Amino acid sequence: MPSKFIEQSSGAALPSLRRRIDNHFEQYPGGHLVRGRAATASDVRLSGNDYLALGSDPRIVRRQLDAFAEGNDDIFMSGVYVQYLDRQLRLENDYAAWLGAEATVLCQSGFAANEGLMQATTGPETPAYIDMFAHASVWQGAAVADAPAYAFRHNDADHLRRQIAQHGPGVVAVESIYSTIGDFCRLHDILAVCEETGAMLIVDESHAIGVIGLRGEGLVGHLGLAGRVPFRVFSLSKAMVGRGGVVAGPARFAEYFRYESTPAIFSSAVFPNEIARFEATLAVVRGEGQRRARVSGLSERLRTGLLQRGYDVSCSESQIIPLIAGPESETARLRDALEANGVIGAVFCAPATPRNRSMVRLCVHCGLVEADIDHILEVCSKIRDQVRPDRWPASRSGRARNAAASAVPNVELVSTAAGD
Repeated sequence: MPSKFIEQSSGAALPSLRRRIDNHFEQYPGGHLVRGRAATASDVRLSGNDYLALGSDPRIVRRQLDAFAEGNDDIFMSGVYVQYLDRQLRLENDYAAWLGAEATVLCQSGFAANEGLMQATTGPETPAYIDMFAHASVWQGAAVADAPAYAFRHNDADHLRRQIAQHGPGVVAVESIYSTIGDFCRLHDILAVCEETGAMLIVDESHAIGVIGLRGEGLVGHLGLAGRVPFRVFSLSKAMVGRGGVVAGPARFAEYFRYESTPAIFSSAVFPNEIARFEATLAVVRGEGQRRARVSGLSERLRTGLLQRGYDVSCSESQIIPLIAGPESETARLRDALEANGVIGAVFCAPATPRNRSMVRLCVHCGLVEADIDHILEVCSKIRDQVRPDRWPASRSGRARNAAASAVPNVELVSTAAGD
């Protein structure tokens, strides 16, 4: 009945919706580009974000199961009433201590955290300056706040400075590790522009939390910038293997945020079993320096091997390694060739990337072994003539590997120490 209603309606809005739906199926007649085949147990999977391979860790799962058994009485309410949830407040204090922040606020998702933070910090008189590769949730938050939003060229501090000079100080939003191409934010350069112009910096640490730093505290803390970066935000669905998000910043702002962030006000509070899982995950992640070192080493080996085989992944500096085939037809060819040989990546295309800049993203994780890296490289050698990486358009953000020294001090990004 609903489909029939859309097809038969003569109203002004619904024919427009019908055209949009028709356009979708015309563009993807065989199914959406991201829908490859289902993975099997024998495949090498690089499509997820469980970088430390903790999703099934018994120390974490057991804690969550125990919390399930305790029941969920009196928690089905808006997040605005969080002051009554003592366990969540304790977790937020633990996050703050871990990050070296005054306070944190637990949100229902990484998207909600980003959207809510932008909505609470920008507005019609406070412009937003957003790296062109930043997450869609940042743009959504600026739109909800009715803030003028300006993109600046990726990692280009000079362009950011010119934008601010033209439109006035506001909020600058970047990612510490960019989720599509896997490079690091040039944090020192961007922060210098913010301090010079009076702009306020927000750093999305979603793909750095758990992976970077002595205790997995992310790039901001690792670089000793926690006292200079006003706000950090991150998803808990990556290395923290849960469902939620965190905003870190000044204590006074955290109290304001609880009652001004529309996602926090109009979404249910995070459940006790999820909080228990986050407690256990935080305790585990802080002590997994060896896993962080393993992810870093495997990533470097895969990246080097791909470069040697003619795949330009020079933009990557982290566990995220993109194969940027460009047009969607080429990415479909690449996806199918990889999957036919037991390698499962994640397809990214518009609107997650600019049109004709689609890719298969490979995410290195601690569950891989050396033989898996061997297999991936063997497959990429085997399919090279089929997918022709030499014909792929060069990434505009790509750069030689030795340029990474300008982004990150010449120190180890992780430590093999056990942590605390």
